[in-house]
Amino acid sequence: MTGSPAARSTSSPAAARHHGEFRLGNEILAFRFVATLSERRGDPVERIAVPEQLGAWLAVNGLGDADMPVSEALLRDARELREAIHRTGTAIAAGDVPDPADEDLLNRWTARHRARLFLTGGRARWRLPEADPARAALAIVALDAVATLGGDGDGVVKRCEQRTCGGLFVDTSRGRRRRWCSMSTCGNKRKKANLKAARDGAATGHGGTAN
Repeated sequence: MTGSPAARSTSSPAAARHHGEFRLGNEILAFRFVATLSERRGDPVERIAVPEQLGAWLAVNGLGDADMPVSEALLRDARELREAIHRTGTAIAAGDVPDPADEDLLNRWTARHRARLFLTGGRARWRLPEADPARAALAIVALDAVATLGGDGDGVVKRCEQRTCGGLFVDTSRGRRRRWCSMSTCGNKRKKANLKAARDGAATGHGGTAN
């Protein structure tokens, strides 16, 4: 991977206002970006519906400030990038060859990479160019996607098995048995569903004795 700094909270009021709207449990920056459209196989939830939300997502992931200027045009480009990452990752997870058009889009984004990674206070942080910082931040996401999807690291790219999700993750577990993009979200949903099924079975006399 690119070694992108992990998601963290920010003191920006705008970012703090939107922080709870985002799914930040995935270890991979590019796949956290894919999760800005969640419940892909159910009732999709768009989490970057307006430019302000895109700026807030970048900020909580350590990619600039939430008050960076983000235009409607850049928001459209960001969603296009997100879907290219998702389609490419889904293809790779299935053992298929990605669409060359999606690969070309990702490569064009990485060519725009103008940010610099530097160390301060023992933490890696991105320094964005003054000109169009939000676009430069998205280029970091694209770079992370290319490094991850291209096999630059340990693990296997997989698609989440939670019924309504369809998100992506990298399985680095022993035996490659991980099934969820995030245990705090999809894994927890599946656990609750299994418990409910067990209780319902017990209540009807199937799979146990009702209390």
